[in-house]
This record gives sequence, C-alpha cells and structure tokens, in this order.
Amino acid sequence: MKEGVSLKITLPKIPDIELVAIEGLERLAHHLGIAEEKIGEARILVTEAIINALEHSGESAPSVRVEFTMTTEELAIFVRDYGKGFDPESVEDPDILTKLGTKGKKRGWGLNVMRSMSDDFQIESNKNGTKITIKKLLR
Repeated sequence: MKEGVSLKITLPKIPDIELVAIEGLERLAHHLGIAEEKIGEARILVTEAIINALEHSGESAPSVRVEFTMTTEELAIFVRDYGKGFDPESVEDPDILTKLGTKGKKRGWGLNVMRSMSDDFQIESNKNGTKITIKKLLR
C-alpha cells in the first residue's frame, strides 16, 4: 500500500478555477491507483464544495482554501472560505417539482449532492467563514 499524499491550495474567484483543484486531485488519485469511478465521484464533491464557497461566501473578492489528503483507502477534502458564514440548518432541501417548474431556479442542489455522495460530511460555519469537511472511501 502506498502512503498518503496531500495537496493544499488557495484559489481566487476566477472562472473555472475549480479545474485547478480537480487537476491536483486527479494527479494524486492516479499516483495512488484509485479507480476512475471513485475519481469521478471525488471530482463532483470537490467542484460543488469550491463553487459553493466562492459563490456564497459574501466577500467581494473571495478566495477558498482547499486541502486534500488521500490514501489508497480514503480521501479527505477540506474547503474553507473566509466569508460571512451561514446557518447550515436554515438551508431548505430543494423540492424537485419547484426546481423543475418554470419559475423555479434549477440550482441549489450542492449541499444535498455533497451529503449524498460523501461517507462523512460536516459543515462548520460562523461569522469568520465556513469549513466543509468531506470524507470519501475509495475502496
């Protein structure tokens, strides 16, 4: 078994910046021989976490700290913004009929997607920002 590898990066809000993190994630995963299916799931988790952090931090020039720690067994993802924070309990689950309706916004599925695809999902948020911690089993 190969030992674990880590990557830490800070991303500014510019178009498609999440792709930089995805590239790093893929390189780590390929180095450890992780299955493509698990890499694909991890891509979705990372993309959702980064986009949410950049869009909802409330900062005028947001940046997001992203950290990956990966072994052949598990991926830990940490995404942190330094914005205004929010109450995770106040976020309503999206309603499929409303979202598909003509007046409903189609977006708003990020937290649900991350929860459903993670083996462990935690949000810590306060007036100094939000930290999302995701664990994904890779075997």
